[in-house]
Amino acid sequence: MLIVYILCMLKKGSVVSYKKNPAVIIEAGDKFTIEYPQYPAKKGGKITYATQSVRSKDVVFLHEGPIPSVKNIAEQAFCNSEIHKTAAALEECWELLVSDESTQDETLTIQDLGELSTGSYEAMQSFHLYNLLITLPFFTQLAAEDQKLPQFTPLSPEKVAVLKAKENEKEFEAQRRQEFIGRLKSRKIDPSLDSQFMQEIEALALGKTDKSKFLSEAGLSETPESAHSILLQTNYWPLSKNPHPSRFGLSMQSSQETLSSPPEEERVVLNHRAFAIDNKWSTDPDDAVAFDGTYIWIHVADPASTVIPDSAIDISARNRGSTLYIPEGASRMLSEECLEDYALGLSRKSDKSSISAYSDINTPMEQKGTVSRALSFKILLDAAGAIDEVEVLKTLVEIKRLSYDYADTIKDLPEIAPLFAIAQKNIERRKKAGAVFIELPEVSIHVIKDGEGLPSAVISESNKTESSAVVREFMLLAGEAAARFAFKNSIPFPFVSQDAPDIPKELPSGLAGQYRLRRCMRSRSVGVIPSQHAGLGIGMYSQVTSPLRRYGDLVAHQQLRSFIDKRTLLSKDEVLERISAGDAAASATVKAERKSNLHWTLFFLLQNPEWKGTAVAVEDKGKQFVFLIPSLGLETILIPSKKVQLNDEIEVKPGKINISELTVSFMQAD
Repeated sequence: MLIVYILCMLKKGSVVSYKKNPAVIIEAGDKFTIEYPQYPAKKGGKITYATQSVRSKDVVFLHEGPIPSVKNIAEQAFCNSEIHKTAAALEECWELLVSDESTQDETLTIQDLGELSTGSYEAMQSFHLYNLLITLPFFTQLAAEDQKLPQFTPLSPEKVAVLKAKENEKEFEAQRRQEFIGRLKSRKIDPSLDSQFMQEIEALALGKTDKSKFLSEAGLSETPESAHSILLQTNYWPLSKNPHPSRFGLSMQSSQETLSSPPEEERVVLNHRAFAIDNKWSTDPDDAVAFDGTYIWIHVADPASTVIPDSAIDISARNRGSTLYIPEGASRMLSEECLEDYALGLSRKSDKSSISAYSDINTPMEQKGTVSRALSFKILLDAAGAIDEVEVLKTLVEIKRLSYDYADTIKDLPEIAPLFAIAQKNIERRKKAGAVFIELPEVSIHVIKDGEGLPSAVISESNKTESSAVVREFMLLAGEAAARFAFKNSIPFPFVSQDAPDIPKELPSGLAGQYRLRRCMRSRSVGVIPSQHAGLGIGMYSQVTSPLRRYGDLVAHQQLRSFIDKRTLLSKDEVLERISAGDAAASATVKAERKSNLHWTLFFLLQNPEWKGTAVAVEDKGKQFVFLIPSLGLETILIPSKKVQLNDEIEVKPGKINISELTVSFMQAD
């Protein structure tokens, strides 16, 4: 077959293809002005038209025309039956060409194929014919020069078979997708068919992406909360699923960066016994206290002996900021395996995975503790209870673990009683310095699983023990002592400060007063310049007692150790950079913990629909009152059924609970 290629000049009225849309040249010259349609996003919408200046290489020449306007093409009634008829004719044309060896590799123009398949090649049909040729799996388009009609060659039967199979698969997937969208709208998914599609919605609910095409196509909101709701409504997620740590980019697993064993180095061997006092379920004790008759001692876990600044472990800890504590358990800043070597008072076992949370806790006082490595703060107090001298030492010390409750029962023993007396004196000292003491109810939330692995939430009000106040005061003394030591020795250090609160002259009594007082407090600041911590009543303060679970404390320990060992210190800028990064990560951890606690509180209420509890009026908002619910650790706004005063109690029960939105309303029960 002899094919004649015709070079046609683009001129006014010529039909071209522009970005896969029909277009008509309305002005010709060095450049061309085309008119093309802009189709509406929604079916039934109005077609609008735009003009564009283009070069000849920006368009595909289809027909000389002339056509007065692209509207003639865009709005013509080119119905489905005509499209199917032309498509069938092109397939028949392809079959004839590949059946004849002489034409199997023939090169043909769009005009040739139009005349061979339909008997004519008209301007009005040129774009639709071109669109079919580049869409159907029978011909492949060849490169052509500007202003030359597009050229095609027939594909081999084998290639067509492959393309048809892919097209059929694509059509099948499109059908599956549409069927899934229908099931999604009715909230009746089929797990055996829809898991692949639901994973996209799950990714949005977990904060791993910010969009979901499936929710959009179903006309549903594309938010993590909406995705969470859909996953619950379709039973793809259980009600207990907690997505909040993931939304903040936090891992639910502890760090996998393993610390090596502590280095062999010279340490001061102490002959006194110290006490690690904590909740009975604590699994990572990192501080212990003692009094030797002259000095008070605060011993702190010493992972900084191994964690070198900018090492892989250090960077991993910085990126986490702190250990994540949620009702399901802890996701540790440092690895689980390091606890045996670095936590204080844990029994040594050959199997590091078998560390018990309760090893050596609440055992008789006659039984010895465990010798642990520590970074220790040796503090001498003056007659008024203020810090007079501070020394920081690397030590070996016997650690005895006690629970808060058990420590309260033995507070009169000779080793324990001085700790309570020192703590009380420090409380009085801080009060005189303007410290603010806020006593609001707190709860602890734990998740337990039954024999079948089904979770339930347990919420208990935290008991205020005397020994917990002792530990708090000794930790504050350690923070004050470390800050003073660093300042005296010009050590770049992470100092924690807080501006004085603006407290009104008169505060309500009871919980209402404590609630108001909390709202008066200012945010804390962390920097490398020391300043007062007004809320604590301390002139200079840092946090140094939790290097296993707070990155800022770990940085402080790294600086103290470098000073003791006469190694190069991090500069102020380097310290500030590290603590800023750690604080940013820790802030996400705090938010994830709060939302996780609320999630499990709502889960508890959904699992206990008959729950009722006491609420205390703490703020008058006119007709409405803010109520605290001590047994849940929640607050709510209600319009009481009868007149109430601040600190009055009413009984409440939950109303509407939306666990995906983390909202709950309460109503008066009496």
